[in-house]
Amino acid sequence: MKRLFIIPIILLLFTQCHISEQKEPVDYVNTLIGTNNNPSFSHGNTYPAVTHPFGMNFWTPQTEHMGDTWIYVYNSDSIRGFKQTHLPSPWIGDYGAFSIMPVSGTLKVKDTERAAAFSHAEEIATPYYYSVKLQDYEILAEMTATERCGFMQFTFDNDNNYIVLDAYHQGASVKIIPEEQMIVGYCKNRFAGAPENFTNFFVIQFDQPFESFGVWNNEKIFEKKHEIENTYAGGYIKFPAANKKVSLKIASSYISLEQAHQTLSLEIGEKSFEDIKSHSRQVWNKHLSKVEIEGNNEEQLRTFYSNFYRTSLYPRKFYEIDEQGTPHHFSPYNGKINTGYMYTDNGFWDTFRSAHPWLTLIVPSISREIMQSLVNTYNEGGWLPSWASPGYRDSMIGSHAVSLITDAYQKGITDFDAEKAFEAVVKDCFQPAPKKYIGRYGYKEYNEKGYIPYPEYEQATSMSLEYAYDDFCIYRLAELLGKNQDTLDMFKERAKNYIHSFDTTTGFMRPRKADGSWYSPFTPYLWGGPFTEGNSWQYSWSVFHDIQGLINLHGSNEAFVNKMDSLFKVPLNAPLYGRYFNEIAEMHNASFGQYAHGNQPDQHFAYLYNYAGQSWKTQRLVRKIMDRLYNSTPNGYCGDEDNGQTSSWYLFSAIGFYPVCPGTGQYVFGSPLFNTVKLHLENGKTFTVKTFNNKPGNCYIDNIEINGEKYTPLYISHKTITEGTTLFFNMSSRPNKNLKLDKKDLPYSLSNEIKN
Repeated sequence: MKRLFIIPIILLLFTQCHISEQKEPVDYVNTLIGTNNNPSFSHGNTYPAVTHPFGMNFWTPQTEHMGDTWIYVYNSDSIRGFKQTHLPSPWIGDYGAFSIMPVSGTLKVKDTERAAAFSHAEEIATPYYYSVKLQDYEILAEMTATERCGFMQFTFDNDNNYIVLDAYHQGASVKIIPEEQMIVGYCKNRFAGAPENFTNFFVIQFDQPFESFGVWNNEKIFEKKHEIENTYAGGYIKFPAANKKVSLKIASSYISLEQAHQTLSLEIGEKSFEDIKSHSRQVWNKHLSKVEIEGNNEEQLRTFYSNFYRTSLYPRKFYEIDEQGTPHHFSPYNGKINTGYMYTDNGFWDTFRSAHPWLTLIVPSISREIMQSLVNTYNEGGWLPSWASPGYRDSMIGSHAVSLITDAYQKGITDFDAEKAFEAVVKDCFQPAPKKYIGRYGYKEYNEKGYIPYPEYEQATSMSLEYAYDDFCIYRLAELLGKNQDTLDMFKERAKNYIHSFDTTTGFMRPRKADGSWYSPFTPYLWGGPFTEGNSWQYSWSVFHDIQGLINLHGSNEAFVNKMDSLFKVPLNAPLYGRYFNEIAEMHNASFGQYAHGNQPDQHFAYLYNYAGQSWKTQRLVRKIMDRLYNSTPNGYCGDEDNGQTSSWYLFSAIGFYPVCPGTGQYVFGSPLFNTVKLHLENGKTFTVKTFNNKPGNCYIDNIEINGEKYTPLYISHKTITEGTTLFFNMSSRPNKNLKLDKKDLPYSLSNEIKN
């Protein structure tokens, strides 16, 4: 009889072992993805942030000096602190930053002196928890976080143990309160984009008594002094030798020190480090589980969920919660405290393309708050932002807030003041802005000529093309809001302004002079000048809203496809109008000809074969890009990750489609990577993507079904997805070149809408 129990017991033990080894989505995330960088070459320009999705504050190990915007460099061998940061990009800079560093032995306060060696072999980096062994001091450093608070824990092996606070420069204050085991203060550092009264107030609560303490500036240490206010300020605490583990609960506020205390009480209170760590893991796992994947390729799962993590960081929340539970914020636009939502740290030139469309699909509740934030920005600053960190920033081109607004409204996210938003986007078109990075730089010339002249305006051709797309978005928003026919006709006509930049003799988008003649000399290989971080090879496809119109300019589908094919065959030449671009080196390293996936202008390019009836070329190219230009390592990207934009390209493409033209509510098909993907939507529905015969090498789609019915269009609508349908791809190793497409099967183009 005993033998009868052997097999069930073995099966039970095997099942329990198998369950214990099953990974949750958060376990696939490598927050070190894209961290191997330097100013001249980017594999992502990221850093490992411990936070919550869209959290107000990030917490990261700091390998470089306080003023270095490359906070964490994978190839560095030492750590100088554990930093509260709000850095969206090394090219933009940080604000409201301070750093905490444990040291043992001799007290060292400056970041040039306090660094300790570390090894990646002793480093754990997840979205909810980071730990590392500081080898020189024999200290185990650990961090976890809430949405706005940090929780640090340091375990010492030696005596003479200190914790150093570095509140950095541009004005800071540190006050040590030994009887409360607390430090309070503020820091005012920022690169730009903040009014003079910008302040980040902080409170640090310790769980151990102080043996001694002091403050310091960049010239001297002041022992036993409680308080300092200086251009550069810091403090330190020494702990009794018997206390080998010290925990720090940290909160900050842009509103007041009282608000920082309120936030600390609300988000951490009496909870332990392990409590917060466990809760943070649950928060991330719940968020990442919105996309459920069935697949057995471990690296693809790591790459997907690591990219999902990156797309869940920006834009960050810049609002706080008062005692009544109401959101309010310090405005970086007028320096006042205002009620309502505020988001920041986002460059719309990058993220309008697919990062924000991803948010509208996966977390429309966040998109809803972002739309309200944009209206608040307009009310408080008088203009919509193009790049915000934390306020208006001088970076990139376009007035792409309208793309976010139109795309959200098109997808049913309507509970914001859309009329005020429409007022704001129209103002961009017709009124002079106080700075060239607000509104539309060159708007008068664009309105008069349909293009911006070069060399009077740098980046003129890129701006001309992107303003035409922005005009299309205004047309769509006007249509959705029921505006009068004159308004619709005006912006529909303006949306065709891209034709003024197309030179039929060369077949390229080309700069024009003020008199209407083409600027010479011209070569499509030249980077910069009239183009933004690229050349004409990349920008000649920037007509998101009217690919059919672009095909017409080329003369035929065949000519258009031949031109597309040639992008990968032409030399890797990259002469310059002026300064050097790191994106050139990244393009060369990728070896895709003049296709520069490491930057944004032509990231939609691979999907354009669909519009010309050769969708198999899209399928092959999309799969090739995913396989060759993405991975989950510190070398995970082929250029800047850019606030979730490059990551969201992968997320959409791995599922099987991509939003070529935000504002239309369509996603154009590519080549799905996984056997099954389920999107668990906020409306309670589940959208499922299933594939058959999707083995390595089978990148081509033979046929498509939706809910068991044959489906011929080369796109799927947002509405169809949110109804909870099942999309089925039958995959093949051979391209299906016998597709018979009707006009209605092609993705949206303005020219197909226009009635002649």
